[in-house]
Amino acid sequence: MVEFILRCSHCGREYPPSPDRYTCPHDGHNLDVILDYATLRRTLHPRQILTAQEPSIWRYLPLLPVEDPGGWGTPLRRVGWTPVEEAPRLREALGLPHLWVKDESPNPTASFKDRASAVVLARARQEGRDVVVTASTGNAGAALAGLAAALGIRAVIFAPHTAPRAKVAQLMMYAAQVYLVRGTYDQAYDLSLQAAARWGWYCRNTGYNPFTAEGKKTAALELWEQLLRRVRTTRPWAVFVPVGDGNIIAGLYKGFWDLVQLGWLPQMPRLFGVQAEGSAAVAQAFFAESQEIQPVQAHTVADSIAVDLPRDGYRALRAVRESGGTFVVVSDAEILEAMRLLGRFGWFVEPAAAASLAGLRKALEMGLVSGQDPVVLLLTGSGLKDVETAIHAAGQPPEIPPTLDALEQP
Repeated sequence: MVEFILRCSHCGREYPPSPDRYTCPHDGHNLDVILDYATLRRTLHPRQILTAQEPSIWRYLPLLPVEDPGGWGTPLRRVGWTPVEEAPRLREALGLPHLWVKDESPNPTASFKDRASAVVLARARQEGRDVVVTASTGNAGAALAGLAAALGIRAVIFAPHTAPRAKVAQLMMYAAQVYLVRGTYDQAYDLSLQAAARWGWYCRNTGYNPFTAEGKKTAALELWEQLLRRVRTTRPWAVFVPVGDGNIIAGLYKGFWDLVQLGWLPQMPRLFGVQAEGSAAVAQAFFAESQEIQPVQAHTVADSIAVDLPRDGYRALRAVRESGGTFVVVSDAEILEAMRLLGRFGWFVEPAAAASLAGLRKALEMGLVSGQDPVVLLLTGSGLKDVETAIHAAGQPPEIPPTLDALEQP
């Protein structure tokens, strides 16, 4: 396992890894995992990654701060290595000849969140933990529940009572211990922290456990391997990412940053964070040129990115600012239209995933990207996660009697 330390993303203080060290004890900010890059540059060659046989995030084990968790023959070994697709018809519709789509729905529980849960569970197993807890609007909880079931680790999930029924059903099918909290995601989050402290459970919470971003950075490593190192371009890449609590975009930045430190990536891609109008706390701080994120009362059809107080907002701001990107804010109507557009071209995604396309379309209108820019669209979760919203977006088909005459009616 690679050597590493933990560094505060705000004050820069450094700490050795230890059980139950989640955030900086000095100022409470999130901790970055800093690998021993000097040793890696001497001992690790890109071909050791590029020739790896395992089609999952575990091909990047030399760059992950965990030991191999095992789990052979289980869904844990199928996390990641999701496809990057050229999307020719979507390219034509948007006027973007250099557009690619990375679809996260093939993950074992059908969302991007499997990446974080896999690495957190590897850390939990390494520390001998037998209970892992998280708060979730659905996807992170499902990822934890499904992969914990594969490893025989008990999962405890706190979800807001408004979570989509399909996501709650997925939690229950994985036999997790599920509590629907009569309150917001943020209240469920706070309750999960209290429960973890009282009963000594290992906490997976996004934007709290430093290993969540390490799991999510694997998508950046895949984009480097699958696309960035293969496609020659003189223009910087633009990657569009839906943002709720900020951990996905922070994780992608960390992955690209690792590659830059190793000398394997010459230039950081521009990261474009997309937030819903009703849940835009990080974007508001960005446009106000502030480091402080003020909470909002989140309300959006995209439940996966509905967050009052983003727990990884500070690092999301850093990711966008230091990569030369920006934030884009979109309406629920634009998100639903993006769902329909993606469906017409073959991708069935949940609202939060469609937000990335909605953001790209708005960025094109605003001149933030041009038709010659190489662009990656990150689709973070399957439409089966929220069937009710999909029905609302798609509409109902007509009912007819079983006759040909009925088909001839206008």
